[in-house]
Amino acid sequence: MENTPSTSHSDIPGVDALVNELIGRVADKWTLLVLEALEEHGESRFSQLARNVPGISQKMLTQTLRQMERDGFVHRTVHPVIPPHVDYRLTPLGHSLGEAFCGVWHWAERHLDDVETARTAFDTRD
Repeated sequence: MENTPSTSHSDIPGVDALVNELIGRVADKWTLLVLEALEEHGESRFSQLARNVPGISQKMLTQTLRQMERDGFVHRTVHPVIPPHVDYRLTPLGHSLGEAFCGVWHWAERHLDDVETARTAFDTRD
């Protein structure tokens, strides 16, 4: 029997770098919250997104949307009207990323009480 090497993620050029980069970016709360807002509300104007992502500044929303657009997660449509307005929607790639991170929300729902109990126990111990 011939011995064939198994392929791990680290054997595929660029995969580790992309995973590390995406985790860093997506783990940033604003990207996840914008992703969630677009999943929940669908195509949205900038001002709608700002309302649906509490606490985000205009500057941070702009930066987050630009990076998401660059990564292919968001499609930006500029409407040539006066005054102009811009709509944002998730691309299929953005939807698939949302599905991948959906597990985090499900996990949090199932384990919220466990985490809070552990934190309380930690905070009250001597």
